[in-house]
Amino acid sequence: MANAETLEEEVPQKKSKIGFILVLVLAILVGAGSFYAAFSGMLAIGGDAQNENTEQEVEPLKSLGDKVYLPLDPLIVNIRSSSQYKMLKFVGQLEVKPEHATDIEHLKPRLMDVMNTYLNALEAARFEDPIALIKLRSQLLRRLQIISGTGRIEDLLIMEFVLQ
Repeated sequence: MANAETLEEEVPQKKSKIGFILVLVLAILVGAGSFYAAFSGMLAIGGDAQNENTEQEVEPLKSLGDKVYLPLDPLIVNIRSSSQYKMLKFVGQLEVKPEHATDIEHLKPRLMDVMNTYLNALEAARFEDPIALIKLRSQLLRRLQIISGTGRIEDLLIMEFVLQ
């Protein structure tokens, strides 16, 4: 009897892979079903799904006030350094109040000069910073506000910023 017990312990039993494959297939089916339910809108995840039984009214956009957007002429600036970038193309718009639009329109040549001078003075390493565009926008906006006077230019919108 002792020999029979040792023989049973020594003989490795075959591991069944059917159980593993069954669990894997079941997990894939559950995952696919969950994805379909979330994607099709059956599950209200994140509040994006709309219930067909309840009608939701869409609120109109609130007015942000009267703003006028004055387009700026495109600026193409040479970058003077040993960088991979040789040129910068900048296109923007100024957000102003309607009562100041004509004043800012008359100041456009001076504003373009200040922007051109500032962008020419920048080193190429400055553009490699991940938040360079945010810093550049704030610096340009501050300079434009100083030239135009207090409260005339509300924002600078960057439409194109291409480094080549």
